[in-house]
Amino acid sequence: MKQTLIAFLVLTACGLPVAMAQSYPSKAIRLIVPFPPGGGSDIIARVSAQKLAAAIGQQILVDNRPGAGGTVGVELGMRAPADGYTLTLIAASYTVNPSLYKLNFDPVNDITPIIQLSQGPFLLAVHTSLPVKTVKELIALARARPGQLSYASSGTGSGVHLATELFLERAGIRILGVPYKGTGPALNDTVAGHVQMLWGSIASTLPQVKGGRLRSIAVSTAQRIRAAPEIPAMLESGFKDYDVVLWHGLIAAKGLPQPVVTRINTDLNHALREKEMEDRLAADGVAPAGGTPAQFLTEIKKGIDMWSGVVKRLGLKAE
Repeated sequence: MKQTLIAFLVLTACGLPVAMAQSYPSKAIRLIVPFPPGGGSDIIARVSAQKLAAAIGQQILVDNRPGAGGTVGVELGMRAPADGYTLTLIAASYTVNPSLYKLNFDPVNDITPIIQLSQGPFLLAVHTSLPVKTVKELIALARARPGQLSYASSGTGSGVHLATELFLERAGIRILGVPYKGTGPALNDTVAGHVQMLWGSIASTLPQVKGGRLRSIAVSTAQRIRAAPEIPAMLESGFKDYDVVLWHGLIAAKGLPQPVVTRINTDLNHALREKEMEDRLAADGVAPAGGTPAQFLTEIKKGIDMWSGVVKRLGLKAE
């Protein structure tokens, strides 16, 4: 009798995740985006949410929760039940935050990685009133006008902030940083001319360039991009050791059942291989990533290791 009861309990415990996956999802899913609407992260989130919703047959509700370099929204997601009904979008800046903020969770061990969605460069753009067209001209102007130029970032510790500071360090110049609560506000003030430059996401910044409101200078990666092949890469500007990649991916709270992880990962991998999705992302200057949860976790760990050194070397602190 005792052995029968134990066997029943074991089978029931093992069957719960399977049964959950078979019935999942039975209601709408919340996708937390720890950045304001209108920025590159928000665009990637909504495109991915649309594809996932079509695949699983349930609505994906995008919930923008900006603040503290993205940590506010991420911590909200990590406090949610690990049942697959709360997912969280993270950007490459997620790997910077452990070096800047006192987190209430372990960024590696307290999450369930699901999939890396995209990868692409930042775009260095300046206001059209600035008399520069190349990286070398920008550097020369910054040296000729010390203390007179400023750059916008989407908050202290954001990917935009770190990409800019690393560029300034490598260029040997100083430009005043002006932090905003997200890419959208930072971009708006650059377009308005209140600040002179920013390293923005391709998705949100390139349309402003094509509309003549900003001037493109370079992309942050070693290669040019399909969406704007006319924009030079940093490698061509003499920065052989500057290659900063902006990526986005999905995570959930620790303990998400493996069948649910597999379901979401499989559906999104399939969507990312569709030409329509590839073309949609390419229009925003990024490429689909995909892959396994383990591969995504490796990318997260690599970023944490890399940016911790940069933050320490530059003496950066969260505000």
